Amino acid sequence: MADLNTINSSNDEGVIQRTIREVTQPFKDLFKASRALWGINLSYLLEGITYFGIVGYLVIYFNNYIKLDDISSGQMVGVQTAGITLAMLFLGATVDWIGVRRSLLYALGFMLIGRLFLTIAPNITSNVGLWSSAHLVAMLGILGIILGYGIYQPACYAAVKQFTTEKTSAMGYAMLYALMNLGGFLPGIIGPPVRKAFDSNGQGILAVFWVYVALTVAGIIVVAVILTKKTVETAIHESSNETKEKIEADKKAEEEKSAKEKIKFYLKNFPIKDYRFMFFIFILIPVQTLFAHNWLTLPIYFSRAFTGVVQNNFEFFVNFNPILIFILTPMVAALTAQKNAYKMMIIGTFVMASPTFILATGPSLPAVFGYLIIMTIGEAMWQPRFLQWVAEIAPKGMTGIYMGIGQFPWFLTKVVTSLYSGWFLMHYAPEGVAPSQMNTEFMWLIYGFIAIISPIGLVLAKNWMIKGFKHKAE
Repeated sequence: MADLNTINSSNDEGVIQRTIREVTQPFKDLFKASRALWGINLSYLLEGITYFGIVGYLVIYFNNYIKLDDISSGQMVGVQTAGITLAMLFLGATVDWIGVRRSLLYALGFMLIGRLFLTIAPNITSNVGLWSSAHLVAMLGILGIILGYGIYQPACYAAVKQFTTEKTSAMGYAMLYALMNLGGFLPGIIGPPVRKAFDSNGQGILAVFWVYVALTVAGIIVVAVILTKKTVETAIHESSNETKEKIEADKKAEEEKSAKEKIKFYLKNFPIKDYRFMFFIFILIPVQTLFAHNWLTLPIYFSRAFTGVVQNNFEFFVNFNPILIFILTPMVAALTAQKNAYKMMIIGTFVMASPTFILATGPSLPAVFGYLIIMTIGEAMWQPRFLQWVAEIAPKGMTGIYMGIGQFPWFLTKVVTSLYSGWFLMHYAPEGVAPSQMNTEFMWLIYGFIAIISPIGLVLAKNWMIKGFKHKAE
């Protein structure tokens, strides 16, 4: 019996040690990664702070400063968020054509101009309202952000592909996603004190926007200083088995291709010809509506359906999901790196969709935290794996355009969700109505039924999908 106990103890110890090793080894590998990869991570962190910091205020910005109603304000946010994804479709190839460094500098330049216009729009004219001068200037700002971000995200994921090895790639994608979400949480700390300091003169949100303009400038400096041409070339060389001479030869051969040859190659390898790939990315639309509700619905929901601490600090609750993603995503990635990707997509989307029904029980602090925590666990299980999968199945030199195509359903999600979110808020969480008189329960019940379509669809198509994609998904 003693010997058996010793064996069991030894086995348990082995399991614990293996688990610890599985979690810690990817982090050790990543910390040995190139300076260029860490430059991308820092840039993505700053951009995460700026992007989420602004988008979390946009509905209220258009309400209070441009004087649009809930429906029009939600649609303006939809124009930006959906426009970004549409821009990726057309501009994602930029990184394949001009390289990571220049793509990032151009992208951040466009976003800087856009954020300046967005910030100054309410103060350069007293003409406000739908299609007013202020509205048009703000829309020019949104256009700059759309153009910039349409290049920026594909460039970052293409950079991770170029700067990581087979050992570090999974954690590289997971860390990029996690750091962006850390940036998404920090506005909940940065925004409130700045906003409250300037609320007395009606400039609260605009003052916060100026902070994010400054962070965009900081992001440009990071790319210019850390991602030098030499740093990028060294990172590509270190992450591949090819010699520097071979890399230079491939680069020269690519540059010598005519525009006609490049276009022909892109058209031949467009993923839209693969029905399984198209089904796979489109079936995720229902569950992805929950992402859109993070900025279209939650800010208004927290500020109208609650009182006290939630209402006064709605930024914290809106941005609670990103800090959880930052903590959970690397751990989940380390523990599930060897798991079948398609099964992880099924489990992850189900876990993400199911807690929406918790909010259907009514507005309460336990319901809010239950929803945010469980939803985030599900997101951490499937979202980074999806992004990695799209990037890694792309043919050489086509990562940017594959990321763009892979994100196209996300464009549709943002458009569709922005069209109905304002209507639901006006009918089930109207402004000026006491929380007890609202019917947010029915709103979230409908949203739950929408989100659960994704895991159900993935389950029903499992045999067909795995048969055609087994070599890509594992």
